[in-house]
Amino acid sequence: MRKKAVPTTMIVMAVILCLFKLMGVSASHLSRNLLANGLGVTPPMGWNSWNHFNCRIEEKTIKETADALVSTGLSKLGYTYVNIDDCWAEIARDVKGNLVAKKSAFPSGIKALADYVHSKGLKIGIYSDAGYFTCSKTMPGSLGHEEQDANTFSAWGIDYLKYDNCYNDGSNPIVRYPVMTRALMKAGRPIFFSLCEWGDMHPALWGAKLGNSWRTTKDISDSWESMVSRADMNEVYAEYARPGGWNVGNGGMTKDEYVVHFSIWAISKAPLLLGCDVRNMSKDTLEIVANKEVISVNQDPLGVQAKKVRLEGDLEIWAGPLSGYRVALLLINQGPGNNTITAQWEDIGLPPNTVVEARDLWEHKTLKKLFVGNLTASVNSHACKMYVLKPIS
Repeated sequence: MRKKAVPTTMIVMAVILCLFKLMGVSASHLSRNLLANGLGVTPPMGWNSWNHFNCRIEEKTIKETADALVSTGLSKLGYTYVNIDDCWAEIARDVKGNLVAKKSAFPSGIKALADYVHSKGLKIGIYSDAGYFTCSKTMPGSLGHEEQDANTFSAWGIDYLKYDNCYNDGSNPIVRYPVMTRALMKAGRPIFFSLCEWGDMHPALWGAKLGNSWRTTKDISDSWESMVSRADMNEVYAEYARPGGWNVGNGGMTKDEYVVHFSIWAISKAPLLLGCDVRNMSKDTLEIVANKEVISVNQDPLGVQAKKVRLEGDLEIWAGPLSGYRVALLLINQGPGNNTITAQWEDIGLPPNTVVEARDLWEHKTLKKLFVGNLTASVNSHACKMYVLKPIS
């Protein structure tokens, strides 16, 4: 029997699963990195407006969200980006061709809003598109205005740019996206550049030279099936993730399912961008997204995305290396009933005779038993167990 669904305020991650590794790009003209802004050493953390608010955004909401990130303590855990998505600008540019904030929603302008967000010790992000219009078709895209818009964003104090792919001219994104990369570098302000190409042209293969993160999947919906399918799509590109560039995917579900969601996103080194109304989070939501131990896996300085190392029917084992010779381990049960899952050392990259100490990240306790060769755990339906394994001999 399915457990009662958690209210939609439990929507955890925004429209996002991204990558992180410096690897070769198929296009010969992208022979070197165009983006060298020093950002993205670990996956970004913060909030994005789209999943909950869509086009219903305004200055007051953004300010209150910034306030909530501080008052809940989330900002101290690393949730520092306040990202405005689509629909923030007027449909027409001004007489000089500049983007203009929608007066009815942002009467003080984006510069004043950025100053407010910065005064809270946070960073502000904004949205544009490598096309003639953004995906909502309520505001202009940046195609043909890349340098002008990059200069505008820099002057406003923008820290993050999500760059979508709607209403373009039909040219290859490998041609269009570098234009904005160069424009941001010339603008003189470090701006985290998130490529939202949807994964159509496999941006994991070329995104590292152009941006700090690159989206590998379509939009996620707030369901178990959507979440696990996006995780699987993103996992294919694990080897391309690295400090400086990350793979991105998105996220009613039960509490256990949201725990799985957050655990997969964390071990996958995906940007942790909240998609709920931070001002009205439930106790369960806050408990999940404020798990310091799971966040530490996501933010580990080694910056290696975990992989699904074994799949047996509905049972999955994910693992990836952490700094200090530790291993992050995630056991997932997609089946309808309780199951026992065993992770073998040979599958997760540990020598067979290694003795490890296991820390349960959701129970917040170190298991009394030491493990050699394997670890076995009982996992409920649509739930997970997450550990950090620390070799002691």
